[in-house]
Amino acid sequence: MIEPSDWVVRWTPLINYGTVLDVACGSGRHANFFLSKGLKVVAVDREPQQIPGARFIQADLEDGSPWPLPGERFEGIVVTNYLHRPLMRILHESLADEGVLIYETFMLGNERFGKPSNPAFLLRPGELLEAFKDLTVIGFEEAEIDDPKPAMIQRLCAVQAGKG
Repeated sequence: MIEPSDWVVRWTPLINYGTVLDVACGSGRHANFFLSKGLKVVAVDREPQQIPGARFIQADLEDGSPWPLPGERFEGIVVTNYLHRPLMRILHESLADEGVLIYETFMLGNERFGKPSNPAFLLRPGELLEAFKDLTVIGFEEAEIDDPKPAMIQRLCAVQAGKG
């Protein structure tokens, strides 16, 4: 089994109840990790996946179809190695009060290491901070990493302020 991202592991203790949304979940490494912590998980991917214990929804998030989880809110949302800018607003709206967003993906500069190399799939410097500026930032990094492979990444952990 593929290990969860160190960034996700680092911030997981902030999500201690409720349901986590794993966006573009792939084989389910993060869905399985959150399930092992006793949390409920909704996993979404365009390819069919078998993730025992998770509510899986097969949906193409980029084809213009409606958001497959209208009105649902989550205590945690995790996104790794995926970028579709039109989803950022929806993810913000889908975060429950006191909910935690953990986001990690590639940024400009990654093209020198291989794929993704198309700027449409690479964050601009500070882009996650700007996109989620209404959230309270707990952690943010822009860096060149070597593990699990060389890449340029941007990472954000942020919390939705309670409305009460």
